[in-house]
Amino acid sequence: MRDAKKTAEKPIVTSTPDVRELLRIIEQKDRLLADQEHCIADRDHLIAEQEKQLRLMEEALRLAQIRRFGAKSEKLPFQGDLFDEAELEVSLSELEAQLADEEPAKKASRKKREGFSDKLPRIQVHLPLSEEEKAGASKTFFTKVKEELDIVPAKAQIIEYWQEKAVFDDAYGGQRIKAAARVAHPLGKCIASVQLLTYILVSKYADGLPLYRLEKMLARYGGNISRTSMANWIIRLDDVFRPLINLLREQQLSGDYLQADETRLQVLKEDGKLATSDKWMWLIRGGPPNQPVVLFEYDPSRSEEVPLRLLDGFEGVLQTDGYVGYNRVCRENSLTRIGCWDHARRKFVEASKATPVKKKGAKVSKADVAIGKIRKLYAIEKRIDDLDPEQKTAKRQALAEPVLDDLKAWMEANQRRVPKDSLTWKAINYTLNQWELLIGYCEDGRLRISNAMAENAIRPFAVGRRAWLFADTSRGAKASATCFSLIETAKANGLEPYDYMHHVIKHIAAADTVEKLEALFPWNVVNSGRPAQGG
Repeated sequence: MRDAKKTAEKPIVTSTPDVRELLRIIEQKDRLLADQEHCIADRDHLIAEQEKQLRLMEEALRLAQIRRFGAKSEKLPFQGDLFDEAELEVSLSELEAQLADEEPAKKASRKKREGFSDKLPRIQVHLPLSEEEKAGASKTFFTKVKEELDIVPAKAQIIEYWQEKAVFDDAYGGQRIKAAARVAHPLGKCIASVQLLTYILVSKYADGLPLYRLEKMLARYGGNISRTSMANWIIRLDDVFRPLINLLREQQLSGDYLQADETRLQVLKEDGKLATSDKWMWLIRGGPPNQPVVLFEYDPSRSEEVPLRLLDGFEGVLQTDGYVGYNRVCRENSLTRIGCWDHARRKFVEASKATPVKKKGAKVSKADVAIGKIRKLYAIEKRIDDLDPEQKTAKRQALAEPVLDDLKAWMEANQRRVPKDSLTWKAINYTLNQWELLIGYCEDGRLRISNAMAENAIRPFAVGRRAWLFADTSRGAKASATCFSLIETAKANGLEPYDYMHHVIKHIAAADTVEKLEALFPWNVVNSGRPAQGG
């Protein structure tokens, strides 16, 4: 009993955890919570990056689909709604009103259809009355009631040259023969007439027909000429045209305002280059006032050495896109370089087209706002197009510079508000990086807002390239450049390509002096009265 009582009175001892152990557990839990929060933050960041990349990929996919399947025009179906946006401080209508205050607006007149050229041959078709219908009339007369344009289809024929020869007896019983002078042909002994050579060149380089199609067309007319023969004639004509091209280049470089552009070309047989690698067709357009020269030049390289060679001796203003390959020639030749607003606008147009489909009444994108602001610059150019250079300069400084200042301030404010690497972000950065070049056109009324004239000149080459796809040799590519140069120079000077090329091919064989070659310049050739193709 006494032992049991002692046992009951003995205090019960329980194990109490160490305070340091509790702190360690708490710290461990805090670390686990912190790691968990860090993992969640990393996951959220990764998801955000993936969503950003997904949006960029979707944007790129939409642009690729538009480029492949969509219309190539830069016009947008919702452009009329752009000026409803509150961000546009000055609408196009207000700008037009401002321009109207500066200069009285011309009264709009309904444009009438232009009649046919008076220089086209005309055939009269008389529609007489019958004897019964005009019986008893005091007099009759004809009046012209209608004009129709008629086309005579091409036909093949053979031109036979019969040379007269005279036989003279001399005093010693011998004879001598005198023959009439033969017509000079640019290729010497060649079975192709001057007209046929002109037809081939214009069909291929002005109308984009490949030689295999011309071969079939000539066969239908009864002229069996292989594409190999036609290709050889074109290459041989390159040597014939070369002196004229050299003089045209000298004439072009004597001006003080040139535009340049370049585009890809595939040449199968080029030393040191793969058949699938890119080669380049360069274009320089410009020259003295009212005497524009358009020259193409093939080169397998796109390096800065090419414009340095093509522009050797030129002094003045060079207008290009943003390609850095022109930097060296501008630096070493002290050229004034200006940019092209078409290229800047095109980047915003691509960004706008690549955005998701807009619902009617939805807020326009930032790319659309930029397009609206840039359109004001083109509206000004359209309005002042007929003014002389001094007046253009004054109008641009008074009207275009405030629009430019507004556009630049808007881009700087919105540069960080669009996703980085998006098409809109790239468009804004391109425009800001090219800003000093883009505003250069305001300094001189002779300069243009864009490089469109050079792009228009190179477009027939791009159209033809879709048909014939590639050149076989570099010599063929150089011959093509020569033919494109003559045809596009003729169009730039308002001449019909066939008439000009026929004149050149007909007379160049006898052009053995510089003066005779200069007589073949487009501005020295009488216009036939027919409009230039695409001019």
